Amino acid sequence: MEEYGYVLDFLPTGKPMDRSLEPLAQVIGEKYFTLLEVIIKRDHEVMIEQRIGIGKDNRKEVEKIKRRILYSELTTTAKSTLPKVLEKIVDKREQDFVKFFNVCGPITLRQHQLELLPGIGKKHMEDILEERERKPFTSFDDIKSRVPLLPNPKHIIIERIMLELEGKDKYYLFVRPPAYITAEHERMRRLGRRRRR
Repeated sequence: MEEYGYVLDFLPTGKPMDRSLEPLAQVIGEKYFTLLEVIIKRDHEVMIEQRIGIGKDNRKEVEKIKRRILYSELTTTAKSTLPKVLEKIVDKREQDFVKFFNVCGPITLRQHQLELLPGIGKKHMEDILEERERKPFTSFDDIKSRVPLLPNPKHIIIERIMLELEGKDKYYLFVRPPAYITAEHERMRRLGRRRRR
């Protein structure tokens, strides 16, 4: 579950098509990048890009979580705010993403998780694997300085998160997959188990 999120858009009277006039915010969780609509308490106002508590015991501004949403359901304002907020989150969680470069592994016999990152092909992947064997990476700057011609690691991560939020890849490295994907995955897993019996 998400404990904190960032406000992408705040609609004090809700969406134009909504019957209820509840103050609504579109939010992205800072751990799993879950996109949510939340009802804001009537005596509170929130600012775009503000970090707010969305965990069960941590809702100072939030009345309740209304629902999980898809990227396509974001308002125009939310979509334009998203890249700035992602940069904030990635900066704040730099060590988590550096750790990914240090520990990620193959997905299949022919494809490595690193190759799912925009701008990373076989050569960069081999260079990263070689360098991390010598010594684990300590920061984005460390990765950039030790891997020649590698695009900016922070921007690579942000681009990958955007791809996953937009649903443009079947693999999810950083974003919690939408509910319909996890339900389909579970159905396929059960089907596979039945076939093996």
